[in-house]
Amino acid sequence: MDFSLNEVQSMLADSIEKFVANDYDFESRQKHSGSETGYSKEVWQTFAELGWTAVPFSEDDGGFDGGPVDMMLVMERLGRGLIVEPYLANIVLAGGVLKRAANAEQKAEWLAPLIGGELQATLAFVEPQARYDINNVATTAVKSGDSWLLNGSKGYVLNGGNADLIIVPARTAGEQDDKGGITLFGLRSNTDGVFIRDYETIDGQRAAEINLRDVTLPADRVIGEVDSGFETLQLTIDDATLAVCSEAVGIMSVLTEKTIEYSKSRVQFGVPISSFQALQHRMVEMYTACEQSRSVMMWAAMTATDGGEDTRKAMHSLKYQIGVAGTRVGEEAVQIHGGMGVTWELDVAHYFKRLTAINLMFGNADWHLDRLSGTDHQ
Repeated sequence: MDFSLNEVQSMLADSIEKFVANDYDFESRQKHSGSETGYSKEVWQTFAELGWTAVPFSEDDGGFDGGPVDMMLVMERLGRGLIVEPYLANIVLAGGVLKRAANAEQKAEWLAPLIGGELQATLAFVEPQARYDINNVATTAVKSGDSWLLNGSKGYVLNGGNADLIIVPARTAGEQDDKGGITLFGLRSNTDGVFIRDYETIDGQRAAEINLRDVTLPADRVIGEVDSGFETLQLTIDDATLAVCSEAVGIMSVLTEKTIEYSKSRVQFGVPISSFQALQHRMVEMYTACEQSRSVMMWAAMTATDGGEDTRKAMHSLKYQIGVAGTRVGEEAVQIHGGMGVTWELDVAHYFKRLTAINLMFGNADWHLDRLSGTDHQ
């Protein structure tokens, strides 16, 4: 099996690495995170100018025809930089729905400016009662003449406070947890009846709670076919799972590298703590967990590229691996750094917070293990 990157992929990876090294240090990241929007509009426009926002879209849509491997490369390097710009919400989630289900008019209105960095967007799929089951949709959309009337609540909407476009899965038929009967709608954030409460998350990102109260939308705001939105939603969440797991591998790599480097400079009893055999063993285990996760990530990316029935199994396996290994690497990094490992001023603490948040997104380790073992057959 060929694991080498092609020329375009190598250039993509190099461009992000150089940007992070030269233009996105930890102080800049903290400044962007602490701003009113939680990210830098100038940096986001740079992403668009460098073509990173176009990676996963077809040439017909103005993209570069990138696949899962390309997304893996992008997200792993964004993870190393601890980037707060909303790539996941805009490009992977909202963009993932639009590229699969939007018609030509909707792509012109929404997808083109999204790729160009001119439109902020999100996918509001999390509901309070659903836990990690994306088919558990209580938000309703009822046909009223030529329009639809939406009511419901969405929680933990990434980039929700900044989004101009909000993509909302709503139930238009069937029972609350049926896979059929889910329809995807695109609505502007300033639409009457849309109430948004923006907040900062523990990992320095931004999210929102969104309430929909008698929101009236015309029929042309339906994305894809009525009652048939689940497959698009599932494929998009699979993409997002690979994306955040790739980001986590980048974070785990940085934590391992920084811990090893710190152990060589931290002196105790007159010698560097890197000479202590017990700590050597722990750091070797960190490195091993990181490389095992990288291997599963690569397998999942290549499986997703090929498509087929094994894709879902690969995503469950990857998310479980990241959940277990990520927790171990993060905890070891903090413990070996000592008390300073949890301080606001040290980047290790912020990498650990982001890694912890990723472990809970799109299903935690236990949830994915249940599906791998067949305990839950959804």
